[in-house]
Amino acid sequence: MPWEVVERKIGRAGGEKQRAARQRDWDRRYGADAWAVGYVIGGGFMLQDDALESVYYRSYETHFRDYPADLEELVALAKVLRNPHAEATTGVDLQVPAITRYLRERGLELRGTEVVDIGTWEGQRSHPISVRLSPLHIACVLDPKLTLEQWWQSKKCLAVWSEG
Repeated sequence: MPWEVVERKIGRAGGEKQRAARQRDWDRRYGADAWAVGYVIGGGFMLQDDALESVYYRSYETHFRDYPADLEELVALAKVLRNPHAEATTGVDLQVPAITRYLRERGLELRGTEVVDIGTWEGQRSHPISVRLSPLHIACVLDPKLTLEQWWQSKKCLAVWSEG
């Protein structure tokens, strides 16, 4: 196996400064371009970018299939989507791109007039749908007993490239 997991449960990516510091440390310890963040899925290591497709995007796709009223409400209500947590913390926004891609691939456009938060920040939300579409509430497609956020954070790992 070319990727060898060296750290499990590495946790949240954090803000820009925290991410950069961790990445510099991994560059120093393992070599630049010799490490990757990802997930062990089906017994093999999957790069995080690939997991975005097979886990994150598919979890939202499944949610909208199972709860079409949420999709209808979102399209009718929203003019713009935002992730208040990512904006406030300089964290990585995964949910808005996943939802935007879902809409685009189905030829759907937001028709509303509101800025709709996807998720919350410090207990605040713009609309009730903000909470329903938060990754803290979306079921993970690989393990529906876990929310997408629980799965994404608890299964994240660091791997290094192994020639052997």
